[in-house]
Amino acid sequence: MRRFTTFETVDLSLQIKKRDGTYEDFDQEKLIHGMDAACRHTRVSHDVVRSLANTIKSDLMAKGIREIESRELGEIVMRHLQAIDVVAYIRFACVYKRFKDIKELLEAIQSITPDNASLRELEEEIHAAQEK
Repeated sequence: MRRFTTFETVDLSLQIKKRDGTYEDFDQEKLIHGMDAACRHTRVSHDVVRSLANTIKSDLMAKGIREIESRELGEIVMRHLQAIDVVAYIRFACVYKRFKDIKELLEAIQSITPDNASLRELEEEIHAAQEK
């Protein structure tokens, strides 16, 4: 007598749909690298970035998401960065949103700076960069 069995496994892969319509596997190290670049010279440590990347991936997996557009992933990252450091958020947004001119950058800054403290922090960062 022959017996056939099947085993089910959990597929934990996550696909990213790029702007050009192609797909690629989610790469947590690529996400960490992008956030690290945005957080360089801010108060946000590499450990915080790594933890944030883990949180983002875990949240997506817990929701059962198997495919996400890069635009959506970028928005998720920006929400998290905005909550922890406005300068890191703006840096990430500059690359992610591909601002065409200074007007778009200023609009992004104004949209997230309801209080003058955040704006002062950003102004200090801009002045420090200009002095270099």
